[in-house]
Amino acid sequence: MNDSNFTNTVAKTNYRWAICGMLFFATTINYLDRQALSLTWKDFIAPEFHWTNEHYGMITGLFCLIYAFAMLFFGPIIDFLDTKRGYLCAVGIWSVGACLHAFCGIATEWWVGAENAADLFHATGMVASAISTISVYFFLMARAVLAVGEAGNFPVAIKAIAEYFPRKDRAFATGLFNTGSMVGALAAPFAIPSIAVRLGWEASFLIIGGLGFIWMALWTFVYKKPAQNNKMNKAELAYINQDEENVLQSDATKKVEKRIPFFKCFTYRQTWSFVLGKFMSDGVWWFFLFWVPAYLSSVYHMESSSFSSQLAIGVLYLISMLSIVGGYLPTIFVDKFKMEPYAGRMRAMLIFAFFPLLILLAQPLGRYSYWFPVVIIGIAAAAHQSWSANILSTVGDMFPKSAIATVTGIGGMAGGVSSFLINLLSGRFFDYAEIHHLKLFGFEGIEAGYMVVFSICSVAYLIGWSIMKLLVPEHKLVVLE
Repeated sequence: MNDSNFTNTVAKTNYRWAICGMLFFATTINYLDRQALSLTWKDFIAPEFHWTNEHYGMITGLFCLIYAFAMLFFGPIIDFLDTKRGYLCAVGIWSVGACLHAFCGIATEWWVGAENAADLFHATGMVASAISTISVYFFLMARAVLAVGEAGNFPVAIKAIAEYFPRKDRAFATGLFNTGSMVGALAAPFAIPSIAVRLGWEASFLIIGGLGFIWMALWTFVYKKPAQNNKMNKAELAYINQDEENVLQSDATKKVEKRIPFFKCFTYRQTWSFVLGKFMSDGVWWFFLFWVPAYLSSVYHMESSSFSSQLAIGVLYLISMLSIVGGYLPTIFVDKFKMEPYAGRMRAMLIFAFFPLLILLAQPLGRYSYWFPVVIIGIAAAAHQSWSANILSTVGDMFPKSAIATVTGIGGMAGGVSSFLINLLSGRFFDYAEIHHLKLFGFEGIEAGYMVVFSICSVAYLIGWSIMKLLVPEHKLVVLE
């Protein structure tokens, strides 16, 4: 029996799903680390260091900016280091960064020269101002390390998906591992404030940050290149490589497999389609990720450590896990309706782009119950993650594997820049709206501020999809001349 007959008659193994599971857990840890500050700053850190919305907006905004530029460079680094070493590098850096947050309070007290920063708060306005300013700088440094490491997660994860899954399954696999972001965000409001109440806010950063080191130990043993993995049989390897096997190895195909120089990537419309799609959409997700706990606290007076707040945020991210269906939708379009994968992906993304329009109703219906905005934001978050799984997969549709991490990093940089802008400007705008009692759309103060930002978020996806469709109307694989 020859090899082709063997692969047709022997049931294939499913080791690729073990790799997807590892990506899922890495992304879960990633979002737990990322959420730790948003769930502790308002009720634990701000009273100790006298932070305002602007302070928090600056920290989250600069985190996004550093994350953005780190993604730009992390992509080529991962393509150079390759998947195994690249992921170990990324998780190691962000885990150290997460743990460093726990020492910001001690560093601030040492810098100010006081044994108890909280006592000095009430002593003199000058010292209080120094404490708030210096603490922000220390948190920014810890946040910068976290951002640099976390920037590697999606470029290397998308590269791993491209290595272990054929094109038609990549959006679904991406959607599955990307649910780790929702699981992390779902677990965070229950775990992090509870740890902060019992052991102090510092412990929440140390404990959550330590999970990354455990993951690194597992990844060392679990991951191997598909062709070198003795836990997979030939049938599974043939399934993974079906795209390559269905393409004649012509000279053009050989050119596709060459490495694309970094700056050359910017000359392709496919790159700009991905970049601008990420720019228009990523900021919305990051805004909700960082500001929902503060929104519930400011508008509905719900402390992050209260059960009602934890339940509300938990329900929100539980709803967002509906995105698993969104990741599978292009597979349905391809298998059932015989659509080309890129066309099916764009059709699915257009459907998801309409759901965020519901955000326009969040504030008006919130007058009746906070559950309305919670559910609506949850639906919008599910739509975003469905959109995200598909837009990330478009890179694998249009670029060779050797360039996937690089292009994903460039798009991630664009998304990070938009996240920087929306977080920084939102913090300043919320303080302005609150101080000056801004009146807009029938709302006053910080509620008016949230209504403005919600309105911007609601239309971002439709604008992003329109730009992508204009730049790349139909699937076109990048081929080096």
